[in-house]
Amino acid sequence: MADFTLMRTLHQPAETKMVLLVMDGVGGLSVTPGGPTELEAANTPNLDRLAAEGTLGQTIPVRPGITPGSGPGHLALFGYDPVTYDVGRGVIEASGVGMKVGKGDVAARGNFCTVDSSGKIVDRRAGRISSKDARPLVERLDAIELPGVQIDVRVLREYRFGVVMRGDGLAPHIHDTDPLETGLPPLEAVASDPDSQPTADLVNAWVKEARKTLADETRANALTLRGFSTNPHLPQFDEIYGLNAACVAVYPMYKGVAHLVGMEVHPFDGESPDDEFAAAAAIWSAHDFFFIHIKKTDSLGEDGAFDKKAEMIEKVDAALPDLLDLSPDVLAVTGDHSTPARMKYHSWHPVPVLLWAPATARSDGQTHFGETACSQGGLGTFQAPDLMPLMMAHANRLTKYGA
Repeated sequence: MADFTLMRTLHQPAETKMVLLVMDGVGGLSVTPGGPTELEAANTPNLDRLAAEGTLGQTIPVRPGITPGSGPGHLALFGYDPVTYDVGRGVIEASGVGMKVGKGDVAARGNFCTVDSSGKIVDRRAGRISSKDARPLVERLDAIELPGVQIDVRVLREYRFGVVMRGDGLAPHIHDTDPLETGLPPLEAVASDPDSQPTADLVNAWVKEARKTLADETRANALTLRGFSTNPHLPQFDEIYGLNAACVAVYPMYKGVAHLVGMEVHPFDGESPDDEFAAAAAIWSAHDFFFIHIKKTDSLGEDGAFDKKAEMIEKVDAALPDLLDLSPDVLAVTGDHSTPARMKYHSWHPVPVLLWAPATARSDGQTHFGETACSQGGLGTFQAPDLMPLMMAHANRLTKYGA
């Protein structure tokens, strides 16, 4: 694990640039025995060249056998032990769209969903309605009032929205209301400790009014809530590593986790890999660490779209020369977790990682960026929070330890 005390002691300034390129959910599985994974099926000449010049390995985001959520997966990549720093999805998503979550506030991530006449969920994402279609629905939810609490509701993206509750005596220890499968009704909010019960009661009262408000809708006629949390006040990235870090991401979730650790989140137009690399180029002189997030590899994995996930990886590869033209000193390409299209969900499988640092990397004889090659690579299998110290070392940003 990245030892923050050690990192604070050893970090040193250097005229080097580091890029952490995260293809969300990039790890996969073969569809047939002995066949390729999505990453191995993709035509990736640029990534393969970097693999031949750099070093491969695979990471464990949380612990062996543990399936990570997106929040823990990204915190691990930033060097934070996700078990020590347990951050709820609600505050991450809310922070990603600029919602203030202060001390004592409770945030949650909401999903619009579709229920049938018996109240059972038939679509957990309400047909992935657009942000444009979601906005008037969110405005109606934001207008709901309950005594003793202020409730702020804001669009995140598509079927997702953020909820922040502000008032006296609130507590966030509440179980999710998403049953995580169709054919079941949304769950009631249930507190996991006595102090959170009054907040759970408020949540259930608000959901009851929300269901009335949405009753006339065809697709988004119900909702689920997950990730109840408050601001964790995490140790800050710049203070730990001495880095001026920037985030380039499309989705609020990833902007939020970057914001919580103190990265500067940069707005930009577009959502393709080309757009994101151009955004990084526009701010290249102002920062020395760049977190660039690609979302659709994960979304397509969750959709079970093996070929489209492979095509998305190819799009990243095709755009990669634009990023390499910026001459980063260290480039790490990896994911926050695996999302095999065969499973349609996050999984516990190790995540491929490519570490490219032309001045200092040792070639390990691997020539293709894929799961099989990564399992045999020179970095071996290691905990994801150890990636940041490796990147720092290759960027000449860690001084010697001891005499």
